[in-house]
Amino acid sequence: MDQITVARTRTRAGSLLFGNRFRTFTGEASDTDTDPLETAGTNTAGINLHYDIPLNELELDEETALTEQRYLQRRWHANYHEAAIYLQEGENNVKFDTHPTSKKALPAYLVVHTSWFYTLDLLASLLLMALAVCEAPAVSIFQAPVWIHGSLELLGLIIISLELLMKLQWLGLRKFLSHKRTLIKAITLMIMLAEAVTVLVRQTNHFRVTRALRPIFLIDTHYCGGVRRFVRQILQSVPPIIDMLVLLLFFMAIFSILGYYLFHDIPGNIYFAKIQDSIVSLFVLMTTANFPDVMMPAYHDTPWSATFFISYLIIELYFLMNLVLAVVYDTFTGMEKTKFCKLLQHKRSGCVHAFKLLISRQSSTGISIRHFIGLMKYYRPHKRRRDIYLTFKSLNQSKTGFLSMEEFYDIYNFAALSWQVKKEKDHWLDSACGPCSQIGQGIHWLVTWKWFDYFINTVIAGNGVWLIYETIMFSNDPYYAEWASHTQWVSVVFVCLYSIEVVLKVLGLGPRDYFTNGWNVFDFLVTVAAVVGCFTELVTNKFSLAIVIRPIRLLRIFRLKARYRDVFGTLFVLLPRLFSAGIVLLIVYYFFAVIGMECFSSADLKDCCVGTPVEAFYSTANDSLYYYYLNTFDNILMSGVTLFELTVVNNWFIIMEGHAYSTTEWSRIYFMIFYLVTMVVMTIVVAFILEAFLFRIQCRRKMSMDTFEEYVFSNETKLSVAELELCYSRTRNIIDAMPTYSDFHSEDTVVYVGKRLRSKHDLYSIMYKADIEVWLEKNGRLDSEDATVEVE
Repeated sequence: MDQITVARTRTRAGSLLFGNRFRTFTGEASDTDTDPLETAGTNTAGINLHYDIPLNELELDEETALTEQRYLQRRWHANYHEAAIYLQEGENNVKFDTHPTSKKALPAYLVVHTSWFYTLDLLASLLLMALAVCEAPAVSIFQAPVWIHGSLELLGLIIISLELLMKLQWLGLRKFLSHKRTLIKAITLMIMLAEAVTVLVRQTNHFRVTRALRPIFLIDTHYCGGVRRFVRQILQSVPPIIDMLVLLLFFMAIFSILGYYLFHDIPGNIYFAKIQDSIVSLFVLMTTANFPDVMMPAYHDTPWSATFFISYLIIELYFLMNLVLAVVYDTFTGMEKTKFCKLLQHKRSGCVHAFKLLISRQSSTGISIRHFIGLMKYYRPHKRRRDIYLTFKSLNQSKTGFLSMEEFYDIYNFAALSWQVKKEKDHWLDSACGPCSQIGQGIHWLVTWKWFDYFINTVIAGNGVWLIYETIMFSNDPYYAEWASHTQWVSVVFVCLYSIEVVLKVLGLGPRDYFTNGWNVFDFLVTVAAVVGCFTELVTNKFSLAIVIRPIRLLRIFRLKARYRDVFGTLFVLLPRLFSAGIVLLIVYYFFAVIGMECFSSADLKDCCVGTPVEAFYSTANDSLYYYYLNTFDNILMSGVTLFELTVVNNWFIIMEGHAYSTTEWSRIYFMIFYLVTMVVMTIVVAFILEAFLFRIQCRRKMSMDTFEEYVFSNETKLSVAELELCYSRTRNIIDAMPTYSDFHSEDTVVYVGKRLRSKHDLYSIMYKADIEVWLEKNGRLDSEDATVEVE
């Protein structure tokens, strides 16, 4: 067998020999693009582009490479593709042990990592969860025969099975079983497949508490990465929380025993009649839902008994419960810092793996523009050649024409930039005729004048005072609505002033600058809502409708004070994570709702609990005003409402007692566990809101950032006319002309600005800059050492 045959058949571990006919995660390299390998000639560095050999190609020498260009081209495309995969795995925090290591594993890997398969997986997961609406006990209008929802369930499970089978193909059995999340998903899938087949065969539903595990499939989908991170943070916070819960329950047990011996012999005191009653009563008292009812019998017997309850509440509620929040916050902030450190190291490792695949024997210390373009065709396939060149030039701070390892680490920061020609600070109307230009400059001076803002703020305050006065009069004087119809001009005046402000700012700042400012967009939307409300009031003469819409104007108050801007800015920063937290809460509700339906759907709460303290709440008599018998688990929707009432805590023990008297006393465990779980989740939500708010304030102080719009990452790069001609030329290739920048000295340059919103990772990088250096030194800069490869 000759040398070329050996080179074609041998595959090193970690190197994929696949061509450009396969699709990438983000798209497919266009066949019409200039292939970076199909360029002739020798560049100024003396590297013959015909046989630029990959460093990981051991069997191919330079003489053989001259006669095997097609093989060499395929090999470079394989490296480009694999390098792009490594970068995406680093960016998405995907473990590298799931990286495909052979050509056989690649097709399954690429199919699973396409947008359409992501969507299919998400739809299958949502379908499985939605089946709870039509499965017994079903919502009446959605009830379906067993064969219908059973078949739909089997369809969803088959789709998820396909994803797991393809994952098994590229991971192999050993890695598949060692991946915890995948293993849990596979076990759950097998259980549900067996149950789904059983339901279809028997054509009847049975006790299926395992339906509560269906959210596992949703959590594992690509689009729920934020949900997985939130769940992971909850699980990582569990150990210190358990320690605090043990302390809480320890003191509760001591007070329960003490309370039983002190108050069990008081006539009519049902709260401490038995030791189990004492435990349940003090557990509910920890939530304050039964206070002071639980204290009154003992307080009637002796006023000194109040000392017991006051001491208990001070220790349990005001000290230990707040201590739980403090411990969770400390743990959470520590995890955020540790998570950032690990993500930073993971991204750098992705860069190291990609770097090794992009260097050649002729240039083993840096990535050339040729191979960078090849990488970007897979990593960012929709970027134009000009933008790719701008990205390369921005990264190449050494101006050598080759990206070093340290420079390549910044690819995550620069690859996502959106590039545009930098415009001068001239007014947008300067190109218009003379009078328009002068008027535009005058308006610009007016809207940027500090007293203009003071005037607008005064108008907002006056509008608030008038709205409060009008609301008070409307609520106290039944004839005020008729009189107020003659004072609509006041609202018209305020709306006109807001509208004039918007028009002046658009003309003075220019449409682009105005609508790229977040607070201006906020003002614009509020003004549009005010105009709609005023117009509705004038046209329909419905004063009540106008009153409902008018308070929207007062939202502009949030921009008057820096503290308000911090609160509002924190809300924008938190929106993605709040969305993830909301999904986690819904998953918790779904889990407990399914269990509740299986356990309590047959409970009849009407006129239950006769002879108990909660009897009146479940009475169906005409004079009853409570209707607590509606808080059932008869279907998934009613279960959700009941669980939300339990989350609010107020009178939650009445719902618990109703089900305890209707079924069994052991059912109280279900409600207590639900309270503890929701308490943990809500405590973590509060902790990350606190962390985000304090982090924003620290960023504003350290980085002199006072507004949300300033959280923008930008970079400026100059291109000469010759470089622009190369970027846009269809006949000349930029690769032939650009190993260095020495040929592009010109006075005629165009400045380009690349911008993107700063992520929280960017802000952490700035805030913890000193810590990052310590982390890198502590790890011995292993990634840089790994990137140094000797030429064999």
